Amino acid sequence: MDYIKIGKFIAEERKDKGLTQAKLAEQLFVSEKTVSKWENGKGVPETDLLPKICEIFEIEINELLSGEKIQKEDARQKETLILDMAKEIEQKNKVIWSSMWVIISVSLVVLLSGLLITAFFIPKGVWQIVAIVLLCVVFLLPCFYALKLEVSVGKYKCKKCGSEIVPSYSQALCAMHYGTTRYLKCPKCNKHSWCKKELDK
Repeated sequence: MDYIKIGKFIAEERKDKGLTQAKLAEQLFVSEKTVSKWENGKGVPETDLLPKICEIFEIEINELLSGEKIQKEDARQKETLILDMAKEIEQKNKVIWSSMWVIISVSLVVLLSGLLITAFFIPKGVWQIVAIVLLCVVFLLPCFYALKLEVSVGKYKCKKCGSEIVPSYSQALCAMHYGTTRYLKCPKCNKHSWCKKELDK
């Protein structure tokens, strides 16, 4: 799937309809940053947004995911290709999600094991403190990467209005959280709520 081509196509269709990124984002209940991300080829719309985007642009889903207008005689062949690509994206998202949990789990096991070893085999004093600090750093670095993976797939749902929230890495990092549920501000209703991470099924 050519993200750059799809992004350029979205930008062209948006401009043809006389819409700004902000106006398109408003109609889709996503942030302007999300639309910009699509148009720059850094991602593609979630599958549940495709019908609405196609309705706004008056195009077919296979045209959107091909990144070009399709002649009717080619449509059926490309439709099969598009469905395969959509499945491929969903599969990749699941792999990324699983990888995130593996990274967190392994990091936690290493941290706990290291703390036990430090408590029993390193004498109390400066070296024990240094060992604990190093263990915390070793634990946190993979966690920062795991957060990046978490933000890159799926979306958060606003508890107040149900719209999609796609925070930046720094916004997700600074947000209070428990598990993959974060306290975020919705770009649509401008209210803070505990937003649960959701993957497309």
